[in-house]
Amino acid sequence: MGIRVYRPYTPSTRQKSVSDFAEITTDSPEKSLTSSKHRKKGRNNRGVITSRRRGGGHKRLYRDIDFRRNKLNVPGVVSTVEYDPNRNARISLITYRDGEKRYILHPRNLAVGTVILAGPEAGFEIGNALPLAKIPLGTGVHNVEITPGKGGQMVRAAGAMAQVVAKEGDMVTLKLPSGEMRLFRKECYATIGQIGNLESNNISIGKAGRNRWKARRPKVRGSVMNPVDHPHGGGEGRAPIGRSGPVTPWGKPTLGYKTRKKKKLSNALIVRRRRKSSKRGRGGRQS
Repeated sequence: MGIRVYRPYTPSTRQKSVSDFAEITTDSPEKSLTSSKHRKKGRNNRGVITSRRRGGGHKRLYRDIDFRRNKLNVPGVVSTVEYDPNRNARISLITYRDGEKRYILHPRNLAVGTVILAGPEAGFEIGNALPLAKIPLGTGVHNVEITPGKGGQMVRAAGAMAQVVAKEGDMVTLKLPSGEMRLFRKECYATIGQIGNLESNNISIGKAGRNRWKARRPKVRGSVMNPVDHPHGGGEGRAPIGRSGPVTPWGKPTLGYKTRKKKKLSNALIVRRRRKSSKRGRGGRQS
């Protein structure tokens, strides 16, 4: 993947960059694997906004992705590499020997025409899905299951990859993209390789309108609101927030405040916590 930049013909093209979509082979999705998507726009079942700054956006069709990779021991051929508006990774259309078609997350360097396989006896090649117990140490994987048979839930973003670092008993240790070391059951499936579209995080939006296409509405700082609207609001001119640390609109600490439950069951599976960020909010705690 490459990034295409623009000459500054307008203020919006001065900073704008887009993907060159060089790896995309078709612009029409497989109709049998698409469905309409009801977008909640940040509202609950009563129509009340519970997640702010969402709404509008371009209409999308949802692509049904095979996160489970449960079609075992049936070879499939990569037919196309496609754009998916619902995620920053690309997707690949797989045509299996029995005629069934499924979408999977597109791994880096997986070419059209490549044969892939899922199952305990699959080879250690890009795009193949195996139980973690069968994957050699040091191998990069993605689309990792947390619960066996439930489907991949972790390491699914563009450019993401986890690494198998240890095996002991019924557990396998993975180093996640965040730097966290975590235990997984050896029966959990994972796909070999790194997810493609690595340059996704280097793309510059360039203008507010592109965020509106993504259904992201404007964000207003709490410090410019009135006291009735936000705890940071009020004061004359550019006043400080008037608290020992930043808080949410509902008064809870934020910007580095840990919200993970101390008695969460999966805490026992974490061998080493993720890397700490060096960013510090004004008056806030370090995360």
